[in-house]
This record gives sequence, C-alpha cells and structure tokens, in this order.
Amino acid sequence: MTHPLITQDHIDSYQKDGVVLIKGLFKDYVTPLRKGIETNMAEPSEFGKQANLEKGAKGAFFDDYCNWNRIEEFEDTIRHSPAAEVAADLMQSNTVQLFHDHVLVKEPGTAAATPWHQDGPYYFVDGQQTITFWTPLDQVRDATLRMVPGSHLWQKPVLPQRWLSQEDFYAGEDIYMPIPDPDAEGMSVLEWEMEPGDAVAFNFKVLHGTRGQTLHQRRRAFAVRLVGDDARYVDRAGPTSPPYPGHGMVPGQKLREDWFPTIYSRE
Repeated sequence: MTHPLITQDHIDSYQKDGVVLIKGLFKDYVTPLRKGIETNMAEPSEFGKQANLEKGAKGAFFDDYCNWNRIEEFEDTIRHSPAAEVAADLMQSNTVQLFHDHVLVKEPGTAAATPWHQDGPYYFVDGQQTITFWTPLDQVRDATLRMVPGSHLWQKPVLPQRWLSQEDFYAGEDIYMPIPDPDAEGMSVLEWEMEPGDAVAFNFKVLHGTRGQTLHQRRRAFAVRLVGDDARYVDRAGPTSPPYPGHGMVPGQKLREDWFPTIYSRE
C-alpha cells in the first residue's frame, strides 16, 4: 500500500523519468521550515556560503547543508513528515536512510542561474535508490527547478564542475560525459509552478538546473536527500560535497547508521 499522497502513477513516473512532483508533501511544515532557515542563516555551519552580499551587489544567494542535527525544525520535518515513507514508495525500497539536508535561499534581484548538473557525481554514495525532495517555502514561478527526465538512466554520468571557476571537479577523469545543453539540444525538460510545501522528488542522477531570470521575490527552498536499500559508499577521484571528513567507510559499505540514520523501514 502506498502513502495516500501518491499513486502508482507517481511511482511509475519516478522509476521511468527519475523525477515527479508531489503536491503538498511538506504543507504542514512550511512555517517551521521557514523558522529553521532563519536560524540557519543567522548561525551558518562551516559549509554555509553567502554570495553577492558585498555592498552595492544586486541580489544575494545563501546555501548551507548538514544542519539537521542542530536545527530542530529540520530534524522534526525529516523524521515526522510523510517524506521518508513517500521516498520508500518512490524508490521501491524497504529502508530509507538520511543522507543530508540542504538550504538554498535566493533574495529578490538575484539573477544567477544554477548550471545544468547531476548531484550524484559530487557525492560519495551511489545506487539507483536515491531521492531528493526539493520544496519551496515561497510561491515559485520562474525560479523553479528544471529537470531532464530519464537522465538518471544515461550510460555515463555528467562531468561535475566547480561552478564559479568552470573547472572540472575531478581532473583527468574520462568516465564522464560532457555537460549537455538540454535547450539547445532539444531535450525534454520538465518544470512546474509550485506552492509552498509542494516538492519535486528526483533521483541523484537526474540532470537539473534553474533559469537565470531575475527574482522579484524571495525564494527559500529546503531539500532533504535520502537513500535506499542499494546505496553504497564509493570512492571518488577527488573531494566530495559534503565532505564528511573522518567517516571511515570503505567502498561497497552501506552508509554508517550513526551518521546517516535509518528514518523509515517497512519492517
């Protein structure tokens, strides 16, 4: 039996396209998540970054991750919202482990696009049973995610890059394909207008980005990244993001439970 928020069509679309919209997944958690983001921005972690905040700059961008165990609103949402059970249904997994949370805030006037990329190549975990839920906490029209359906099934992953310098993230690797331009190449692209609490669910391997249109209102977004039964630790050719120094895991191992807790099990 699937969670009441979704149908078999959602599951089939997720398996085929690697991405699906879930209406109202976090609708009961919008207010606490907004509070958690304000706390996060006031007290960023070591990973927190703020861009275009120098005097005279137009717009601003903030992002931070791995704060669930110090910001109670994030942990409460992750553990008690329907997200974990819905993730198990969409991934067709018996278990769901937390990988990490991610906050992304774009202030009015911000025009920077998010380049096309796959998240998976930046992470030290691999598998087909992976999922990110990205939920806006403000109404979204132009600043929504854009997704290339089916890209989670491509034979090669897309080359990860450092976005500011445009340098390859893992120098010298030949197992990756060049970053495509889906618009120029006529690829199918999915995007949705979204209300606060709606969520885009997508596989770590789905190619996605955002437009570079100037925002006229604030866009706060919260993402939680989860993995299922087949997810395993893998070595990458360089530093991963998030880095998780001192994790002590070896290739082929499931993510350690004390750092990446199981938040849902069908048993």
